[in-house]
Amino acid sequence: MCRGGDRSARTHALALALTRSLIGSSFMKALQKTAPSFGVEFREVPRPVPRPGEALIEITAAGVCGTDVHIFEWSGGYEFMAPLLPLTLGHEFAGRVIDVAGDANGLAPGALVAVIPSAPCGSCAHCLSGAAESCERRSAKGTSADGGFAPWITAPVVNCLEAPNGVDDELAALAEPLTVAQEAVLKGGVTRGDRVLVIGPGTIGQAIALYARMAEAAEVVVVGKNDPLRFETLRALGFWDLVDIGDGDLETALASRFTSQKFDIIFEATGVPEVVQQSLTFLRKEGVLVVAGIHPRRASLDLTRLVRERHQIRGTQRAPRNVWPRVLDSLATEGERFRHMITHRMSLDRGVEALELARTRRASKIILSPVVRKRSS
Repeated sequence: MCRGGDRSARTHALALALTRSLIGSSFMKALQKTAPSFGVEFREVPRPVPRPGEALIEITAAGVCGTDVHIFEWSGGYEFMAPLLPLTLGHEFAGRVIDVAGDANGLAPGALVAVIPSAPCGSCAHCLSGAAESCERRSAKGTSADGGFAPWITAPVVNCLEAPNGVDDELAALAEPLTVAQEAVLKGGVTRGDRVLVIGPGTIGQAIALYARMAEAAEVVVVGKNDPLRFETLRALGFWDLVDIGDGDLETALASRFTSQKFDIIFEATGVPEVVQQSLTFLRKEGVLVVAGIHPRRASLDLTRLVRERHQIRGTQRAPRNVWPRVLDSLATEGERFRHMITHRMSLDRGVEALELARTRRASKIILSPVVRKRSS
């Protein structure tokens, strides 16, 4: 992988020529969910062909996300995928443009792009009214359409955002989860002087902590549960106020420090339903709880207490398009800081192993590449 976005034009041309020769085959190997049960398969699938308005992209880096782990485990929350299987996973990815079908819209072969993985249908009532972000028939790479755990993918040209100078392939692949975190911080309304609690030290929690600090929060505390590797990553990112609740519960672990001095904004990024109610104990009156986790079952809430404390609960998921340039700009200026989030770099054919590492929390952020790397961990 090149760093710093400084690959020469000659190297680009040679790489494109090699890629075009390799994609003469009509098949490729991809990491797919094939059945509504535990596991995935690395298997041969048809190579995609771009339709008008789409780009063919050689994927150079793809991140393993908590969503991929949940789908791998089939632990709940993604049952809607069952009739769509088999499906290639992966929604955090970046790559080099190989060809464009139809209007290139300024997208040139060789360009490094981060890809917005979801696309509105363009014809539902929300889309027609200008509220495409609320589209009910949205297509999403990796969950309802073939994703980025493959050598090549097609994507709408309008979803391909060229990486700024200084942003390399693996940083560009971080853009999608960073947009989720940036949107969560915007949704929470973090401003200078706020006290912030982040529950969940995974990639989204780490990025929320970073963007909260960039928003000049006065205090950022991160809570995890038996998460030494992710805490090590957070320390590398410059966070030291970390609370590991171990085998206990959230309320007990935080009671001694935070019952009297509560938080302005709390972010839940665990996907554990019980955490939602427990976290409200540490939210000040009129404070905001932002729920970012995907939960496999319903959470119970004490609504009387919520009303009396005048708490607000806000859900957040994907980011609107206007957040993406903001995140890419932050990668251009703070890329080496964000790079600390990546703990493992592995080849795509080790995808099952990568999912097991993530599932057992022996890795934080894993970047997969179809190209076998010399540097692997």
